Amino acid sequence: MTCASCASSAESMAKYEQGVVNASVNFATGNLTVEYLPNITDHLKIQKAVQAGGYDLLIEDESTQQETLEAIHAEKFRKLKIKTRWAVILSLPVVVIGMFFMDMPYANPIMWLFSTPVVLWLGKDFFVNAWKQAKHRSANMDTLVALSTGIAYIFSVFNMLFAEFWHQRGLHAHVYFEAASVVIAFILLGKLLEEKAKGNTSSAIKKLMGLQPKTVMVIQSDGTERQVAIEAVNTGDIILVKPGEKIAVDGVVISGNSYVDESMLSGEPVPVLKMGNEQVFAGTINQKGSFQFKATKVGRETMLAQIIKMVQDAQGSKAPVQKLVDRIAAVFVPIVIGIAILTFLLWFTLGGENHLVQGLLAAVTVLVIACPCALGLATPTAIMVGVGKGAEQGILIKDAKSLELAKKVNTVVLDKTGTITEGKPVVTDLYWKNDEDSLKVILLSLEKQSEHPLAEAVVGYFKDVKATPVSFIESITGKGVKGSDGIETYSVGNRRLLDENGITIPTDLMEHGTQWENQSKTVIWFANSHTALAVIAIADRIKETSVRAIKEMQAMGIELYMLTGDNEATARAIAAETGLQHYKAEVLTEHKADFVKELQQRGQVVAMVGDGINDSTALATADVSIAMGKGSDIAMDVAKMTIISSDLTKIPQAIRLSKQTVATIKQNLFWAFIYNLIGIPLAAGILYPINGFLLNPMIAGAAMALSSVSVVSNSLRLRWKK
Repeated sequence: MTCASCASSAESMAKYEQGVVNASVNFATGNLTVEYLPNITDHLKIQKAVQAGGYDLLIEDESTQQETLEAIHAEKFRKLKIKTRWAVILSLPVVVIGMFFMDMPYANPIMWLFSTPVVLWLGKDFFVNAWKQAKHRSANMDTLVALSTGIAYIFSVFNMLFAEFWHQRGLHAHVYFEAASVVIAFILLGKLLEEKAKGNTSSAIKKLMGLQPKTVMVIQSDGTERQVAIEAVNTGDIILVKPGEKIAVDGVVISGNSYVDESMLSGEPVPVLKMGNEQVFAGTINQKGSFQFKATKVGRETMLAQIIKMVQDAQGSKAPVQKLVDRIAAVFVPIVIGIAILTFLLWFTLGGENHLVQGLLAAVTVLVIACPCALGLATPTAIMVGVGKGAEQGILIKDAKSLELAKKVNTVVLDKTGTITEGKPVVTDLYWKNDEDSLKVILLSLEKQSEHPLAEAVVGYFKDVKATPVSFIESITGKGVKGSDGIETYSVGNRRLLDENGITIPTDLMEHGTQWENQSKTVIWFANSHTALAVIAIADRIKETSVRAIKEMQAMGIELYMLTGDNEATARAIAAETGLQHYKAEVLTEHKADFVKELQQRGQVVAMVGDGINDSTALATADVSIAMGKGSDIAMDVAKMTIISSDLTKIPQAIRLSKQTVATIKQNLFWAFIYNLIGIPLAAGILYPINGFLLNPMIAGAAMALSSVSVVSNSLRLRWKK
């Protein structure tokens, strides 16, 4: 498919097949989704129907589809790159001769030599696609390119070989080789940019699939271990998970315990303790312990598989936004052809002595001035400059669609962890009963040997302190850790650990602990065998720029929502600190996308901002998706924009850039058409009865070139806008 009208054409072919209930073609992703009655038709009949229309259709095959699609994209992109490079190289001498050295010896044959491969070899697809469209009585951008370049080329060849035909009639035989080759070079460049964006659509799904290991260790009925392929795992199998391994399928823990990093599903940074009868999910990563679990969901039923499916559905349900140029072209082409034919007929009927020549010249002039060079450049040049400017500001924009749509955003949904906050627990407060260096050494030494993920925050806080060995280390699952320096026994952990060991907590330490708990911070106690010595507060810190960015977006009239899997108290505390009026706590992965849909149904244009795999479905569902650069690769692949620095202040910048770019595209389209609106009537000879003025095809070519210069110059102005 080359444009949006191809998508509707392929869609109608599938819909008209007997037994098809509904069909939807997504131009951006190249996907055809079909609902059909299997007793009347099947996927092979639908494939043949689509192929009969001149398109090809790849039937889904889960094991090899991804590799096949990527190979097709890679090969298509490689060929397009070669074509574009050669079109530009071969067009340059034609332009230079056509503009400055027309009177040099053999100028016309040299231009013919260079432009022929551009038109007939590199531009062949435009003519093939235009013919396909013509067979189905429709027209698109390819029709416009094929018609204008084809006529300009054929007319130029005729003028060069039969120049005497014009000279005998007192007219100059001008050639338009530069118009034909430059148009094809520019349109190929635009298609190259589009294909580059399209080529990345499947990599997010591939990375999600990569979270699942290829093999697992299954415990046999006789107690022996056997490594089997993931496809061979059945519901009810007992699977062993060792430290650092990825969990392969969903299941329930039956023996052992460990902390599991579920951040790729939940987005929450702290690994979760998994004990007997607790659920584990495919794609999550086991930490230091090992355990056995019974498989409850395998293959397509796992939560990871469901997320993959939801992302695919959300990506495939998008309607292409950038149809404007194709819609205009579909109307523009028949109108221009009609005007050209009408011009010829009027001249032939009313033109007097040289009616045939003047009619042909006027008709060709109409087609030359209606050349879609500026039309083809209007969007790509503005997008190129806009995307380049975004990259300079640390905003990576993946496609034109999101850049166009960002200006309409009136609601922004923010993930909490890693988006508003830093995304990792750190020590925010520490209060000592007696601040002694020897106690700091013991605290650090205990935490260094603890398996608890929050221990890393304490170790990071005391990075300048040197640890010493402690003996009799005992890890008390879910409570903390105990150890001895040979004289005294010390413990680090939660309040339950202190209460169970009869340890007293001094009033001042209790006051600090209670205050921090009220701020939704995790409180850890450090004690000797009889009294608490220190209290530590650990939290996921709010980024310095988040509060400023939230205020800036609120000032722009944007409604803000925060979604988090965290508890109500933590969500409320974060919302109060950042000035957010709307928030939702304890939100599950699948409900994030539902909330985005709910806002869209209210008529809101929604931007989703997130950094984790748990945000990927909501990102794919939102109108504009923005990922934090320090987040997961999956979120960055699904999102159409990435903030490299993970700084939320870049979001209002991206919205402003979108407004400037869309304004530039509209201006470009105005410049692209103003020449046609003025030039086409002049080319047809509308002023001839009044003052005898006839537009020379040479001037028509210059006007076409000038419209291109106007478009490029206007796009470059974007660079200097603030």
